[in-house]
Amino acid sequence: MLIVDDDRDSSLELKTAMQREGWVVELCETGLDAQQLLKGFHYDIILLDWNLPDLSGPEICKQYRTNGGMTPIIFLTGRQGIDDIEQGLNAGGDDYLTKPFNVRELLARIRAVKRRPHVLRQPKVHLKQVEFDPQLRVIIRDGENVQLSPTESSLLETLCTNPSKFYSTSALFKAVWPSETESSEDIVRTHMKVLRRKLKLLTDDELIQTVRGSGYMIRAEDVE
Repeated sequence: MLIVDDDRDSSLELKTAMQREGWVVELCETGLDAQQLLKGFHYDIILLDWNLPDLSGPEICKQYRTNGGMTPIIFLTGRQGIDDIEQGLNAGGDDYLTKPFNVRELLARIRAVKRRPHVLRQPKVHLKQVEFDPQLRVIIRDGENVQLSPTESSLLETLCTNPSKFYSTSALFKAVWPSETESSEDIVRTHMKVLRRKLKLLTDDELIQTVRGSGYMIRAEDVE
């Protein structure tokens, strides 16, 4: 586990808590140090502060994803606005926890991003002109590709596995997040909004349909 936070007292306290749970933890306090560590080492989870003295958390996350980094990233920040949450997720983050937080809640979020289901049997799925590779967590069209976070990929996998079936936000929450996660269905809506935005980068087709009162679905005729 890598914890990136310039508040040394806070990060040391968090390190102690994570070590009690059996994690091997490394700390760093700047964005540049984080980038160097992420280039040379693999981590199972990254806890990333938003405000750092040199680079912002979203900048680090976006660059890491651009370079092909796949490790789940959870933002830890005092920001609570929906625009901030979308910015973090759009940069490639998997989840978002506002300070101050309970360590039990953080552990539940970590379990959530580590247990994303891999429900598709086929290696790739064609959605009209777009190809979805759930193993690489990427959508592709004509040589262009957009990286998905593990959460976004799991949501898209779930919809593709049962085309023409509507999933409510509650059903998607239960399918993708573990039962002990102390979060709300609003996080599903936020992730879906970011997922749709990423799909829009490659196609104008509304691949994910929404019906008020029913939920989200992908039509069977759009899935190959």
